Amino acid sequence: MQKYIYKTDQYGIRNYSLLALGAAGVCLLYSVIALFALALLHFEEGALNSNINSYVDAFWTLQMSASTIGFGDHFPVTFGGRMVVALMFYVGVGLVGFIGALIAERMLGFADTNVKNRELRQQNSDILNHNKTLEKKIDLLITRVEEVASSRQTND
Repeated sequence: MQKYIYKTDQYGIRNYSLLALGAAGVCLLYSVIALFALALLHFEEGALNSNINSYVDAFWTLQMSASTIGFGDHFPVTFGGRMVVALMFYVGVGLVGFIGALIAERMLGFADTNVKNRELRQQNSDILNHNKTLEKKIDLLITRVEEVASSRQTND
């Protein structure tokens, strides 16, 4: 199951699957809508001039709010209902934007910063190893120069 959600690279970094993130985003979005629909229905049911009279109406209203479409066929008339719809708007826009970004990533193939970060880590590791090798060679060279200088002083 874990291999479908993320893969761990050689640096121990988890790289999450776009499909898993998208599915989680959609599940979270509709879970929030389903929960908020209960609250919206609580405030709107029986209110004067209310046009949200069923759970389906409340669910539809919040779905339209989250998507920023807002057809206007259903709208809250109570203060509590308006607060629920406003909250759903802010939460929903974030979640819908997240899902949209994942779809754009998949379709348009934007540069994957995880790949670039892994490449930079590999380059940094190679440079560090090369520096250690050079440091050992410099230490050997210093030791050899000191030996030569010492033997010259002895011969003089």
